[in-house]
Amino acid sequence: MYNRLQSARQQWGGSLTAIDNWLEERQQLIVCYCKLAALPPFDKQNADQQLPEQQQIQHFCQLLMDYLSAGHFEVYDQIVSQCAINGAHSKSLAEALCPKIAASTDLALEFNDKFADESSGQTLSAFDADLSQLGQALEERFSLEDELIQTLFLKHTQGVSA
Repeated sequence: MYNRLQSARQQWGGSLTAIDNWLEERQQLIVCYCKLAALPPFDKQNADQQLPEQQQIQHFCQLLMDYLSAGHFEVYDQIVSQCAINGAHSKSLAEALCPKIAASTDLALEFNDKFADESSGQTLSAFDADLSQLGQALEERFSLEDELIQTLFLKHTQGVSA
């Protein structure tokens, strides 16, 4: 996930403020995800096999909701609008990718509903399984989002250089 983010920043950084801000939010989300999942470079803090602290889970859920909201209510609209301006192919690609992205939104909302509240009473095994499933969905989502951005970026740079 993080390598994809670095590549995205190198390719599209500085092209649109909304995308820059969104990629920054993506980085925060990935870092927080890695801490919760105890992925390198973060050490497993849950050696006694308990859920991470509720404050950590809530922070992750808040970052997740902020990221999803920025995508759906800021960035996607701009990208789809620009893709529509740049031709039928770009618009049809954007319209095809958005429903695929929405599938991960549903999974993320379910995760948030399950774990953001202290009284959820979830177990470590349920948390680990759901976090892993969410991580896979986010990986796919980032790939689809990058495809949207790439389409916009290519059309924009072709238009500028023409």
